[in-house]
Amino acid sequence: MDVDDHPMADAEVVNGVGGETNRIDDDDDDDDTASEEASYDDESDPELQDLALEQLRRRGLLPTGCCYDDRMKLHMNADFSPNAHHPEDPRRIHEIFKAFKKMGLVYTGPEAELPRIIKECPTRYMWRIPARPATREEICLAHSSDHLAWVENLDTISTAELRELTKRYDQGRESLYVGSMSYPAALLSAGGAIDTCKNVVTGQVKNAFAVIRPPGHHAEWDAPMGFCFFNNVPVAVRVCQQDYPDICRKVVILDWDVHHGNGIQNIFYQDPNVLYVSIHVYQNGDFYPGKPPNPMTPDGGIENCGTGPGLGKNINIGWHDQGMGDGEYMAAFQKIVMPIAKEFNPDLVVVAAGFDAADGDDLGGCFVTPACYAHMTHMLMSLADGKVVVCLEGGYNLAAISNSSVAVARTLMGEPPPKMEVPKINKEAARILAKVQAHQAPYWECMRPGIVNIPEVQSLNASRLHDVIRNAQRQVLQEKHNMVPLYVQREQLYKSFENQVLVTPNLHDARRILVIIHDPPQLLAQPDVIDTSLEPHNAWVVDGVTQYIDWAIGQKFGVMDVNVPAYITHEEDTDAYIPGFKERVLQEQIQQLVCYLWDNLLQLYETDEIVLLGVGNAYLGVKVLLINRDCKFKISGVVNFVTGNLRPVKSDIDAELSSWYKENSRVYVAGDHACWSDHELTRKVHKKRFGTVVRSPMLGLNKMMQEHAGEAQGWILSRVAAPGRGDTTEEEDKPSS
Repeated sequence: MDVDDHPMADAEVVNGVGGETNRIDDDDDDDDTASEEASYDDESDPELQDLALEQLRRRGLLPTGCCYDDRMKLHMNADFSPNAHHPEDPRRIHEIFKAFKKMGLVYTGPEAELPRIIKECPTRYMWRIPARPATREEICLAHSSDHLAWVENLDTISTAELRELTKRYDQGRESLYVGSMSYPAALLSAGGAIDTCKNVVTGQVKNAFAVIRPPGHHAEWDAPMGFCFFNNVPVAVRVCQQDYPDICRKVVILDWDVHHGNGIQNIFYQDPNVLYVSIHVYQNGDFYPGKPPNPMTPDGGIENCGTGPGLGKNINIGWHDQGMGDGEYMAAFQKIVMPIAKEFNPDLVVVAAGFDAADGDDLGGCFVTPACYAHMTHMLMSLADGKVVVCLEGGYNLAAISNSSVAVARTLMGEPPPKMEVPKINKEAARILAKVQAHQAPYWECMRPGIVNIPEVQSLNASRLHDVIRNAQRQVLQEKHNMVPLYVQREQLYKSFENQVLVTPNLHDARRILVIIHDPPQLLAQPDVIDTSLEPHNAWVVDGVTQYIDWAIGQKFGVMDVNVPAYITHEEDTDAYIPGFKERVLQEQIQQLVCYLWDNLLQLYETDEIVLLGVGNAYLGVKVLLINRDCKFKISGVVNFVTGNLRPVKSDIDAELSSWYKENSRVYVAGDHACWSDHELTRKVHKKRFGTVVRSPMLGLNKMMQEHAGEAQGWILSRVAAPGRGDTTEEEDKPSS
């Protein structure tokens, strides 16, 4: 490409200092005000602006500030080849500022009208804050002198060398391109962040939006990274803390860029006066920036909470995957961000505002809407007397970042956030927020309600409740029906396994057997509304299986009761909250168990009247047994109660299995199950591989089991022969007194 053909070649550069004009006129705007913009596209007479601001302060009216400078667009890829397009495009800031002008958020009219507008509508427009290059001393508050020298050297090397440097850095974790104007643009970006924060801290404006680039939050103390040269936000925060120690000591940095701000985290990791909160996609460390080469360096995991004096001042909300949206981000703010930020009580809030989690940004792959960004901004404005600075970071879809930035700017200017529908939160995301709360509970009072300190509890010789409940069930069933634990050989034994399988006496002689494979009982509890404490008299154990055991024994069935815990207790457990049901782990555990029971017990019994009863997630055991063992000839019927995944029963080896399952099963599915909400899904679940599916009007396993007890029990009896004269119940076996 010839230099004259480059889109920036005809730009007139006017260099200036302080309040003088610092701008490049791009006349590619589509609106009719392009000819008028030149008079006030950047700063006009600084004395006029200072006088106007003083008048506004006297009246108690302060505008929102806006920092923007066209010269920051001069940072561009040194490789001008057609395929050298980079997502960190100079048009990012241009399109945002263009949207501000189009929406009437910045003044573009004749300068002569400005005094009247200031008098009549003092907060109608955002007040322009000029960008100036950061000084060496300011940069070195957050970066090493060697790193500054490296960036500065970009100004001196040839275009060919810059291209080679870009090829070397624009891959892997560094992900950086360089150009001949990268250094001055990076100085302007950092300087713009500094002066924007200073204007807010000193009360020149009430809050502000810095439309700056290159971004900064990946840049480390001693290295560039991820499109970033200098870490703008830490530089600005350190300058404000140094220059205004009495009014800017404690700072909250909220980073909502879809990528973890590793640079900001590491710069402040030991700082007790800076609370860094990052909401990002983590994917167990696989999402950019990924895990650092040094395993001792913290990354974006939720367990990284700061160190030394800064312990507890680092909060990572790392999503398990892309695809998060308004529901997840609003929940993160309501449950984690705002409670902790209010307890921290900052003097200033700075938002590292990447808009790559916005709906429409393919790189981020998330779905946060402009309305959600507005609501998050509005919540942050309740902190630090409203002193909020928004500094642009990432965001690579030009329409998405423009719309999102406009929504944030309007909120800063005092416009109420738009009404929005908050969708349901992703279940795994909800679990992540619970884990974040548990990790932060030792450091924040607001995070402690409902959180258990596991190391402390373990030191008191405690047991997990599901192990205690199963032991209590064993005692009840032993006293009531003389049922006893069945020993199941395992390589490792845990408390959860001790009473996992209970059987009636003389099970091997029973003519009819009911095998119940079920989830643990449901726990219902009402915590105290003040401190969320839980008293035993306000908690219940609800066990819908017991009525089926009582009925079966009354009908002279032998019973095998198989309890499948959602989690197996391990001695080394240290987490207060452990997600329960995981398909892969459950399938491995239950396959070993049911195949063991079939191979060593059930298939050896003389009876051919075995009925399977599957309850909850544990009904996976029914599917696993039917697929892995040729057992149809001994099974009279199958009854399942389902609220979760519906499981097809089919086999590549036994072509008749699905048909047999359809003819010999009753599968009760909760009335609110997702399969009933879509006609296509409803049609599919009536296929033979899912069994004979029955929609229950009830919600919840225990209610379903109670509702359909008579029907299910009657169906079971219709599948087996009547008891013979030799069959007896335990009560009949007991000697008379």
